[in-house]
Amino acid sequence: MKIDADAARELVDALGGDMMMISNELEKLILYVGEKKRITLGDVETMVLAAKQRSLYELTDAISAKDRVRALQMLDAILSTGDGDEAAIGHLYMLAKTFRQMLVILERNVRDQRMLWAALWQGFRVPPFAADDIIRQARRYNSKRELTRAIRLIAKADLALRSNPPSKRMMLEKLVLDLTMEPKPETGWMQEELPV
Repeated sequence: MKIDADAARELVDALGGDMMMISNELEKLILYVGEKKRITLGDVETMVLAAKQRSLYELTDAISAKDRVRALQMLDAILSTGDGDEAAIGHLYMLAKTFRQMLVILERNVRDQRMLWAALWQGFRVPPFAADDIIRQARRYNSKRELTRAIRLIAKADLALRSNPPSKRMMLEKLVLDLTMEPKPETGWMQEELPV
C-alpha cells in the first residue's frame, strides 16, 4: 500500500499527530482503497475529514455569526466525541484552514461555487457540502483585518496547546470566546493593528 505525500501530510495535520488515531484512520483508508493500493489526498478528505469538517463548519458558522452560546455548544459536541481533548490540535488545524479559506474568499470577492473552485487550489478546497456555507460565513466579516485577527488568535492558541496546558478544553473555550467577540472599532490613525 502506498500513500501520496500530500495525503500523508493532511492525515497527520488533521489528526494532530496522534499516532493511535492515525493508525486507526489508516486501517479504514486501506479498506476503503482496496485493490487500488494507493491512498490519495482525495481518499483522506473523503474518509477522514468529511465528518470532522461538518461539525467544524458548524462551529465556524456559529463563530462567524458571533453566536457565543451556539459556538460553545458546538465545541462541546466536538470535544465530547471519541477523540476528546486529545484531538485538540487537529481541530485547531482544521479551524485555521477554514479561516484561511475564508480570507482567500474575501480577498478574491468570491460570490458563488464556480468562483470558489477557481479561487482555492487543489488540497485547499472545501468539500462540496460546505461551499455555500463557507462563502456566506466569509462574507459576515467586514474586512480582511478581522479574519487576519482570527487567524492570529488561532495561531496563539495552537502555541499554547503545544505547551501542554492543564486543560486543552479551557484553551479552546477561551479561543471561541475571543473569536466571537465583536472587534473593537478603529479609533484613529495611530491604531494600525489590534493586539491579539
